Amino acid sequence: MQKKSINLGFRGWMLVIYQFLAYIAFVAFTNWPMNALADLYGGSEKLSSLYTLAIAIGIIIQLIISRNIGRVKNIKVLSIVLGVVSMVFALAMMLIPASMQTIWQAAYFLECLFVVIWCTFVVGILIGQWFPRRKGTVMGIVTIAFPVGNALLGAFASSVFADMATTHIPNVTGAYVPYFVAACVGIIIGAIFIKDYPEQVGCCRDNDRSITDDVAKAMMEQEIEDKRTTVWTLGNTMKNPDFWLITIPMGLLLLGAVGMMTQTVSIIGSYGYGPDSAEFGMVMLGVAVVACLGSWILGVLDTKFGTKKAMYIAVVLMILAGFFGSMKSFGSLLAALACLAVFMGASSNFTVSGAVQYWRREDFPSVFARVNPIANLLQAAGPMIIAILLFSKGMPDPTAPFIFVGICGVVSLILLVLFKPGRVAQADNKYRTAAGKTLDEVLSGRK
Repeated sequence: MQKKSINLGFRGWMLVIYQFLAYIAFVAFTNWPMNALADLYGGSEKLSSLYTLAIAIGIIIQLIISRNIGRVKNIKVLSIVLGVVSMVFALAMMLIPASMQTIWQAAYFLECLFVVIWCTFVVGILIGQWFPRRKGTVMGIVTIAFPVGNALLGAFASSVFADMATTHIPNVTGAYVPYFVAACVGIIIGAIFIKDYPEQVGCCRDNDRSITDDVAKAMMEQEIEDKRTTVWTLGNTMKNPDFWLITIPMGLLLLGAVGMMTQTVSIIGSYGYGPDSAEFGMVMLGVAVVACLGSWILGVLDTKFGTKKAMYIAVVLMILAGFFGSMKSFGSLLAALACLAVFMGASSNFTVSGAVQYWRREDFPSVFARVNPIANLLQAAGPMIIAILLFSKGMPDPTAPFIFVGICGVVSLILLVLFKPGRVAQADNKYRTAAGKTLDEVLSGRK
């Protein structure tokens, strides 16, 4: 039985804060330029293309790393290095003026490349290793960062252009400073308080004190050894049909959420409400509140009932978002954005929770290192696809993007119905038998 309380322990909460602030950095330095600042730096289609290319290259890097992820001796240090590099390019984005558009775009490309590997991949592995049973609840908390980050979009855009009337220069640097500082604080917290495994700092997995320190340490050492000899190699993982049946819906959820949220200014603006209007601020605040609740609730449901059932709810909401968004009225737009908001935060839960849920702890880093890049590949295509559909008629029209999101929801629902956790367990037993490893019932009964 998975724990449902949120008593994560002091260092556990430090890891939650580290991941939360990393996600804030991701939203601030990848999403907002495409959304609020696109006209300064080459347009949303140009920036979304750079974002897609950067994520595609990042996926290749992640797959290369995944071949030997069990042999990486210090995931925490790798996360800190990637976080620092991400902040170097974030600082470049803050300081390079809009007049140096090509150089700024290069900095943005490199920022997207490193920040996605940092916050969605490497820190995600730490979450799985610290909270193997409570991953749904924990991810439900940390992914609140996405709606919180998007909720600040209105204030961010206003602060950028507040002095334009007198100075004619957008204050991009000043607007970014709080998020840059927050990300740096997160990196410092990660460097001081976090290790690869909780047992290395006197803590326990899932903050479960029911086992002694000696037993916990022995389990950790055995798990580290088992990770080096995981049966879920790159070949075994990629040829497993159920891996794809669960991973593609994860990616499509991310595609819909990220793609639409990078265009909220244009989508709401198509109904006559710009980022400087009270209506825009109210809509974004409402989206944030609903998304925070949705991320938390779906995370709890994930922990209690299993990832597949929580994803069912998310993809049904995706279909409803497409349905409501296809209607040309502001009321239906609000309903569509509410549906989007619920699964927006939760969509980032599932890559971690699914890899933990349906594979063994010893196999989690290897499987997650393939789930995450493939899901991110679909996510990376989202901003570009949505931007193309949104502006297909010249002026922004959100009807086509919402219809596309609804179709993605239908495809995801079909794939989830076909996904069978029992087949994953059968494949695991097959691979372990071939490798001469002990069989047990650890994967039986997964939901």
